[in-house]
Amino acid sequence: MIISVIGDSNPSPELLHIAEEVGAELARHDVTTVCGGGRGVMEAVCRGAKSNGGTTIGILPGSDRRNANDWVDVAIPTAMGQARNVLVVKTGEAVIAIGGRYGTLSEIGHALKAGIPVVGVRTWSLSKDGKIDPSISTAQTANEAVEKAIKIAGSQET
Repeated sequence: MIISVIGDSNPSPELLHIAEEVGAELARHDVTTVCGGGRGVMEAVCRGAKSNGGTTIGILPGSDRRNANDWVDVAIPTAMGQARNVLVVKTGEAVIAIGGRYGTLSEIGHALKAGIPVVGVRTWSLSKDGKIDPSISTAQTANEAVEKAIKIAGSQET
């Protein structure tokens, strides 16, 4: 199983800790982690996964694989800039969003449009016509986010 993790490139220390724990939990469940390969949440989730024997994939916005963080096993340079966000979310069977800004929001939108489930930890909430849209399943902890993502991904038709 592959799960995408998305989030802020400049998060709070608390979100960095959550991201590292998400990576560790994914590795403990033998799940491959895919992310944007950069800093912040991406680096923390890869560090957590690698520290627990996991495999990490970084889909980079630029053309130089050396720009991946030190914990990426497979760096995929795309030279696509933010357009690579589609590849990040489409690679996973589910998405875990941790915090985030507009780049994360775009990834959430691409995932939901493609029917890929999203679990959010302190991330965006969506509403339409003044009503909360429940498309993003929320989690309070790293463990809860990983458990939900694995369960949701495992229930998806392939």
